[in-house]
Order: sequence, then structure tokens, then C-alpha cells
Amino acid sequence: MRHSLLLPALLAVAVSAGQAWAEDTTPARTESPAPSETVEPSPEPVVAEVPATRTADDGPQVIADSPTRPASDPPEEAQEDTFEDPEASSETQTAQTGEDDPSATPPPVTEAPAVIELPEDESVEDITASDTDLQRNEPDSEEANSQSATDDSLDTATEEAPVNDSGTASIEVIPETQPAQAQPFRLLSGEVLPGTTARLGWSPGIQIAGLSQPTPVLVVNGNKPGPALCMTGAVHGDELNGIEIIRRVIYDLDPAELSGTVVGIPIVNLQGFQQGSRYLADRRDLNRYFPGSEDGSLAHRIAHSLFEQVILNCDMLVDIHTGSLKRTNLPQLRADMDNPKVAELTKGFDAMVVVHSSGGAGMLRTAATEAGVPTVTMEVGESMRIQEDHISAGVNSLVSLMEKQGMTARLFQWGDPEPVYYQSHWIRANQGGILFSDVELGAYITEGTILGTVSDPITNEQSHIRADADGRVIGMAVDQVVMAGFAAYHLGSRADTEEQAE
Repeated sequence: MRHSLLLPALLAVAVSAGQAWAEDTTPARTESPAPSETVEPSPEPVVAEVPATRTADDGPQVIADSPTRPASDPPEEAQEDTFEDPEASSETQTAQTGEDDPSATPPPVTEAPAVIELPEDESVEDITASDTDLQRNEPDSEEANSQSATDDSLDTATEEAPVNDSGTASIEVIPETQPAQAQPFRLLSGEVLPGTTARLGWSPGIQIAGLSQPTPVLVVNGNKPGPALCMTGAVHGDELNGIEIIRRVIYDLDPAELSGTVVGIPIVNLQGFQQGSRYLADRRDLNRYFPGSEDGSLAHRIAHSLFEQVILNCDMLVDIHTGSLKRTNLPQLRADMDNPKVAELTKGFDAMVVVHSSGGAGMLRTAATEAGVPTVTMEVGESMRIQEDHISAGVNSLVSLMEKQGMTARLFQWGDPEPVYYQSHWIRANQGGILFSDVELGAYITEGTILGTVSDPITNEQSHIRADADGRVIGMAVDQVVMAGFAAYHLGSRADTEEQAE
């Protein structure tokens, strides 16, 4: 009974001793310590992807004993850790650690290479980036081309830049120039802004206050700077062609394209125009009283007001006239060719005859030129008539003048240059009667040519008017009753030199 009880106890003690001996003799497994956390083994072994082996020239390598990282990390950072099977035999574990065999030669320990971090902007030729890195770091082609073009331009600018005395490149900076701006045009106590048109009123202050009627003054102020051109018409109230010429020129202008200012007074002698008369209300010829005076006659006061308030505000003047009563003029300029500025002005009127005339005292042309405003007189046609051919010639010549002065820019067909007639004179009738002309205005004639015939209506006596020199008919009387000594034909003769004109 006692032996039967002791046998199970001895077996239990033997089993316990065997288990204790087994635990003491079993070697411990060596694991790589984790820097911050312990990696628990998965039920099934998971092997991380190992990067391809590189040569010694491939640059920095992967550290084998680095902590485990997710497989999604870049290939160069993947680890070589292999999770072991917990069921592995003790022999395998002993072979790895060598703790059970003290005499065994431990395997050589290979030190992991140190990680070399390159600066982001450092380029190493013997480090080959992977395709993934190339795709990640490759810039857009447009940005790369733009950057390359910028670099090339900078290199070119640096190469072409001049070198100063100190040896450094210097780049000349050209200051930006601003285009000249048009200014408001001030006239008659008013102001016309650039790029606009205006209709002002000029009043000489000679009428009854309650019956005063201002004379219209048309102004076109261009959007760009330039000279001021003034045009006057109907200084003699019965001369109508100039009125229509000014109207067409003014209303054909575009202020947005005009350089400078154009001032037009279609009807200077408003009193004479309303009465169909050449003269003022006091029977005086306004074109004999310029520049006028403040305390003179009616004509003096009107002339002074126009001259001071309008004419002196312009850079050049064209005074438009026609022939006097029952006379007609070929479209022409009357100009003092001894004045260089006036002579230069006449070059811009296209195909128009120029007659040298110094002008008489009291004429608007003479007074304005003496005051520093180059002036010419344009003669077109006859009084009390609207003549389309003459009006067209006057408009074309003024358009040509503005183009020559740089005020307008348009396609313009230039005609053949006309000669300058320095000598001109009138051929007169020798007896009274009815005049019948045999030539047309503008005709070229030779000495002795019959220009017209004066017939006596009672005696039937015929008297011929002959040319006394070669030239051209630049003015003539219309067919009418004439008296002896009547100026019938205005003959212009060409002079090649100033000496011939004297």
C-alpha cells in the first residue's frame, strides 16, 4: 500500500525535474531589437521584398538590420528582415546563434554601410535613379523648355552686354518714352478737348446788344498733337465757293485720327453775306483794314476783333476768296514767295497754280504773315455762284496741305506740280461794248492770240483783245457790258528766276 502511493509521487517529481532540465538546456533565440516597438510575428511567414544587389559603385546601399517597414516604401528603403517560423528546430536555432557549441567559430559579422543623405540639389553621375524616381521628379516639358529658353536668353544677354572699366558687364537701360499728348485748344474764352469738335461763337461787339448775332466758328481738335490750321471764308460777303469748301473740309475730318487742330470760319462777313454784298454795312471792304484797331471805324473794329481773338491763335492761315463781281479766277494761290515760310507752305497744295504777290496794306494775308502766321490767299471761281469744279479743287488742295503738314494720314493721289507764276498782269478793253470771249479760263496762249472781242451794239464796230505775251489765262471777266479800260483778262507768265519777276 505504501509502495503503491510512493510510485505516482516519484513519477511526478521525475517529470518536473525533466521539464526543468529541458528548459535550462534550451538555447534562447536571438532577435533583432526594434528601435521603438516590438514586431509581433504573423501566423504565416511574411517576407519583405529585397532590392536588387548593387555593385560597390552603385553608391549608398540598404542597411540590412533596419527596422521593418511597410512593403509600400520605395525599393531602396526596403529591409532584409525575415520572420522565422516559431516551430523551427533547436538545431537550426543553435546553428544561427552558436551558443551550444563554444568551440565553434562564430561567422564573420558584416557591418552595415552607413546611410549617406545627399543634398537635394547635388547631382551624382554614378547614381542611377529608378524609373519611379524619374517619373516623380521629371518636370513638365513646357516648364523645362521655358526654363531652358530663359537660361539661353540670359546667357546671350550676358555675352552681349558691354564690359566697363572694372571688368563687370553693364547693361544700358533705355528709358521708356511716352508719346506726346494732345492738349485742349483754347479759343474765344472756350476750351475744346482733344478728340472732340465744337461750334463756338465769335462776336466783334459792334452790333446792338439786343440784336447781336455771333459768327459761327467751327473747331476740330485732334486726338494727337499737331499744328493749328485756320481757314476763313466770305471775308467778302458775296463769295460763296469758300463757304462750301470749308464746310466740306471740316465735316470730313475725324478728330480721333487728326493730329493738330483745324479752325474754320465759313462766313467772316456775316452782314455782307446776309445782304448778298461784298462789303460791310458801312460800304467798306473788310479786307483792306487788317489788323484793325480797337477805336477805329466799323471795319477797323471787326478786323481787330477777328485778328486778336482767332487768327493769332493759329499756326497757318488759308484765306479763301473768289473773283470780284463778274470775274472768275482759276483755282490758284496768291502768296508772297519772298517769305521762306510762305513759300514752304505753298508746296503742300498739290496741283494748284501759285501767283507771286506780296500783298497790299490792310489785307488779311499781309497782316497775318507780318504777325508770324504764314498765310496764303486761295482764289476759286467767281462770286455769287456755287461752282462744283472749283469747290472740288479747293477741297483737294486743303486735304493735300493737311497731309503734307502731318495732320492727316490718308491715301492721296498727287497731281503734277504746277509752275509758279511770278509775273501777272491784266489785259484791258480799248473800247466800250459787249464782251464776247474766245478763250476759256486756264487756257495756254501765245502772244498775239485773240482773247475776246468787244462789239459796239449801235455801230457794229468790233474791237479785238489780244494777248501781249505768252502765258496762261488765270482770271477773266465773264461776258458782259464793259467800258474802255475794263480789266478783261488776267494773264500769268512764268518766271524762272527772281530777277525775271522784278
